[in-house]
Amino acid sequence: MNPVLENRYYYLDNFEMVLRWVRQRYDDLLSGAERDFILGFQTLPRASRALLVRMIMRKGTLFKSSKLRYDEIGDTPLAARPLVEQGWVDDTPALTLEQLFGLLTKTELAEAFGAELPGGHARKADLLRHLKETHSEALPFKAWCPSARECVYELRIMPICECLRLMFFGNLHQDWSEFVLADLGLYVYEKVEFPASSRIFQSRGDIEGYLHLYDCRERFRAGTEAQLVLQDIPSQPHPNAWLEQRRAKLLFQLGQHYEKSRDWDRACALYTQSTYAGARSRRVRVLERSEQFEQALDLAQAALQQPESEAEKQQINRMMPRLLRKLGLACPPRSAAAPLTELTLTLPRPQVPMAVEELARHHLQEPQAPAYYVENTLVNSLFGLLCWDAIFAALPGAFFHPFQRAPADLHSADFYSRRQDLFGRRLAQLDSNAYRQTILQNYKDKVGIQSVFVAWGVLNDEMLDHALSCIPALHLKKWFERILLDIPAHRSGFPDLIQFWPQERRYRMIEVKGPGDRLQDNQLRWFGYCAAHDMPVAVCHVRWAEGTA
Repeated sequence: MNPVLENRYYYLDNFEMVLRWVRQRYDDLLSGAERDFILGFQTLPRASRALLVRMIMRKGTLFKSSKLRYDEIGDTPLAARPLVEQGWVDDTPALTLEQLFGLLTKTELAEAFGAELPGGHARKADLLRHLKETHSEALPFKAWCPSARECVYELRIMPICECLRLMFFGNLHQDWSEFVLADLGLYVYEKVEFPASSRIFQSRGDIEGYLHLYDCRERFRAGTEAQLVLQDIPSQPHPNAWLEQRRAKLLFQLGQHYEKSRDWDRACALYTQSTYAGARSRRVRVLERSEQFEQALDLAQAALQQPESEAEKQQINRMMPRLLRKLGLACPPRSAAAPLTELTLTLPRPQVPMAVEELARHHLQEPQAPAYYVENTLVNSLFGLLCWDAIFAALPGAFFHPFQRAPADLHSADFYSRRQDLFGRRLAQLDSNAYRQTILQNYKDKVGIQSVFVAWGVLNDEMLDHALSCIPALHLKKWFERILLDIPAHRSGFPDLIQFWPQERRYRMIEVKGPGDRLQDNQLRWFGYCAAHDMPVAVCHVRWAEGTA
C-alpha cells in the first residue's frame, strides 16, 4: 500500500511541514496573527488540528457538521470545540439565504421552508429568487432549520492560511493537492538543493503587494466595474520587479477592456503606464483608432528604433503603411515576405468529428514516412532534455519550494544571462554528437519528472529516435537559441505536424490550416525564421471535397 494511504494523517503532516517551512524562512515577515496561529496550532489536540486542516483544504469556508466526518478524527463536535474556543471556527455563524442554499439540498430546503416554496419542479435558482423577496436577513443555521440535528461551522482563519500558502508556493494557483499528487507518485519534481534561507518574498510589503494585486485581478475577472478596480491599483511602479510585472499586466488587461469599449483616452493612459509586453504597440493602435495619427506615427517610429521584441516589430510594421497613408506620406516599399511552401489537401468531410490536424496527419503519413502531431511539444522537449541541468540550476531566487516545474525567474529578462555559461556548454554539444547522449540519458533518468518544457505524454522512444536521426543538429541549435532569446514568446508557434523520412535522414514540419483558417502572428515569425535558416516547413491547407456532408 502507498505510504500516503497507510498514514491517515498525511494531510496534517503536510500542513505542519508547511508551517515549519514558513516559520524557518519567513519568521521575520510574519504578522502577529500569523505567528500566533502557528504557535497556537501546535498546542491543539491532534484531532482538532486534523479537523482544521480538513476544513482548510476543502472548498469554501462553510461546512455542515455531517460533511466533516472522518474516521481518524472521530467525534467532530468534540474536535471542533478547541477551534471554536480559539476563534478560528464559528459554530453559530449568521447565514444569508444564498449561503444556506449553498449548503442544503432541495429536499432539505423543502423541509426548512415547507409551504413557502412554490409547487412543481422548480430549480434551486428559482426557489432562491422566490424566497429572497421575504428573507433578506442573515440568521444562524438553527434559526433557518430548527429541526436539524447538526450545525454549520464557518472557518474564520482562511485569510491567514492563504497567506501562509502564498509564502510557501510563491503563488496562489498551487494548492494543498500538490502534496497528495506528489505523495501518490502522480507528480514527481526535480530535487533541487537550495538553502533554508531561500525565499521569493523579501519584505512584508512584497507579500501584501502580491495579495492586493491578486485581489484586484480576481475582482476584475469576477465582473467588478473596471474603474473600481483601477482606483485600487497602486499608481506607482512596485520596487519588486516581479510584482511590478504583475501590476503592469493588470494595467494592460484594463487597457484592453477600455479599448474594447472605445474609451480611447483611458486605454491610452493605461497602456502608457504599463510596461507589459505589447502595451506600446496597443497604444499605437489606440492612437490610430482615435485619429491621433501624428502621435501614433511618432510612437511607432520610436518603437521601430528599439523594438522590445519580434512581436512588437511585426505589429508596428503592419501599422506603419496605414499611418503614413493617413498623413499623406510616402510608404517605403515592403520587404518581400519569406516564401512559403504550401500544400493543399482536398479531403472528404469526416463522418465523425475529428481534428483537421489529425485528418491531415493520417493522409500525409506513409509506412516509410511517419508523421506525428507535436505542435510545440517536440522542440520544447528536446530543448528541455538537452538543457535540463541549466534550467534546474539552483541559482539564488530560482527555487524555494519542492514543487516547482521551472525556476521562478523563467520569464525574467535576465533568465538567460544568469545561466549563459550553463546553456552555452549544453548548446556547444550540438557542434558534436555529444548532444544525442545527453538528451537520451536525461530522457531515461528524468522520465516523468515535471518540467515546463518536456511533454512526457507526447514523447516516445520511436519519435525521439526519429528526431535525433532526422533533424540536423544545426537546426536544433537555431531553434534553441531563438527560444532562449524570448522564452514566453518563442516557446509557441511551431507547426502542428512533423514528418520523418528515417532512411533519408530528413524531416519537414507542417502547419495544418482548415477552411478559413490562416497563420497566426507567432507562426508567421517562426516560419520566417525557419525559412531564413533553410529549415523545411510547409503550410497544408485542407479543403473539403464537394458533395461531402
